[in-house]
Amino acid sequence: MQPVPTTLLDVFAQHPAGSTALIVPERDLRVSYGALTNQVEACAGALAAAGVTRGDRVGIALPNGLPTIVSFLAASMAGTAAPLNPAYKEEEFRFYLEDTSARFIIVPPEGMDEARRAAAGSGVKILTADINDAGDVEIGGGPATSGPYERPKPEDIALILHTSGSTGRPKRVPLTHAQLSIASVNVANTYSLTRDDVSLCVMPLFHVHGLVASTLGTLATGGTVIVPAKFNPLSHWRVAETYGATWYSAVPTMHQLLVARAKGNARPAGAGKLRFIRSCSASLAPQLLSDLEECFGAPVLEAYGMTEAAHQMASNPLPPRPHKASSVGPNTGTTEIAIMDAAGNLLQAGERGEVVIRGANVIKGYENNPEANASSFTNGWFRTGDQGYLDEDGYLLLTGRLKEMINRGGEKIAPREIDEALLSHPAVDQAVAFGVPHPGWGEEVAAAVVLKEGASATEAELTAHCKERLADFKRPKQIFITQAIPRTATGKIQRSRVAEAFAGAATQ
Repeated sequence: MQPVPTTLLDVFAQHPAGSTALIVPERDLRVSYGALTNQVEACAGALAAAGVTRGDRVGIALPNGLPTIVSFLAASMAGTAAPLNPAYKEEEFRFYLEDTSARFIIVPPEGMDEARRAAAGSGVKILTADINDAGDVEIGGGPATSGPYERPKPEDIALILHTSGSTGRPKRVPLTHAQLSIASVNVANTYSLTRDDVSLCVMPLFHVHGLVASTLGTLATGGTVIVPAKFNPLSHWRVAETYGATWYSAVPTMHQLLVARAKGNARPAGAGKLRFIRSCSASLAPQLLSDLEECFGAPVLEAYGMTEAAHQMASNPLPPRPHKASSVGPNTGTTEIAIMDAAGNLLQAGERGEVVIRGANVIKGYENNPEANASSFTNGWFRTGDQGYLDEDGYLLLTGRLKEMINRGGEKIAPREIDEALLSHPAVDQAVAFGVPHPGWGEEVAAAVVLKEGASATEAELTAHCKERLADFKRPKQIFITQAIPRTATGKIQRSRVAEAFAGAATQ
């Protein structure tokens, strides 16, 4: 069992300085634990010299790679890291920067124009991160010096991320150094990770999945993380073979792409060292699990995570313990899992209800959102919004989502954001976004709109309007222009009823 560190610096600074911590395949660059520690310390000092102090939110809009990891860790040490999806549009960047009260944002030396414009419009100072000729990450845009920074305490907020409900604005999730440190050890212990393990990180590093499971979980044990710039099914196994990957974690959509290329072929050489394959952030179909194991010859372990728990809450275990298709496994680490009815009573094995969790890795509350906190916590348990039951072995089976969030390949999308983008069009009177089944992504985004009396707009015009305001993964792929949107007898709109009314046409 791994000892639990107290801050993120402790997660990786405890290992032999000469051991390899990170590999950047595009540059064939290997970064030792000693070099990683030095770079994080230097960049934290550079952020402090630029004016970052304890508690300041530092937005990060960088593609996957060494600068992203170093910037995240450095920002968490000097202030609070606030990673953002680089694919956001200007309006989205502006919202998230203003919502977190970010004073700084780190971007690449070139490009990321949408983020730069949003930062300039919000009075956010722009800093840059890049790899110099020596292979080290440097922070630019501030003083050419590195100053001292206030060392964080375990209870200080290291990371701020947003999670979205279906009926409100995105909620801010504050994760402390202690919670992330505990979460990293939970992952390491679940999969018996050691310094001999090599993780291939294919998840984006603005997600808790990529940050905690693939990266921090590996660094907690002194292992090695391969960090390609993006997931590429064409080069995935070549990179895995070259650098000796022993596991990777991904969403089902990524797994499906790999299986599609492997069907009927011999086991890829890069799969030869795999101890296991992990799947999380969206439901894994039993057939896909079977196909993965057949194609790649390693056990496939489905896990269950969410931002509010610093990622992992449950996971199917390694052999010889059984891993069950359609289950996300028993609770892991410090997380307790129970099933609760609407009245707050805990239910017995086999009884369906809402999945609730508690533990040292679970947040105590959303930031500045008393209404969400009041509805999300009952008797010390956090309500996940998911429905399920525990079997006789303590394995959790999820049966549906009580929340109406759209889950597109692991990307959790708040329908309200799409509603508001559509409602900003002058011709739109009503708008309701919803998820429809999709064979590749699990769910795809669709929407129904009612136009204002006397106004006109085509689906193509509304799609173009959304394209200017929403990242591509959020943009509705079908927009139904209708005379009326289904409502309940009391006049309320229920997304599930709207989805039922249009889902057949959306999947044709």
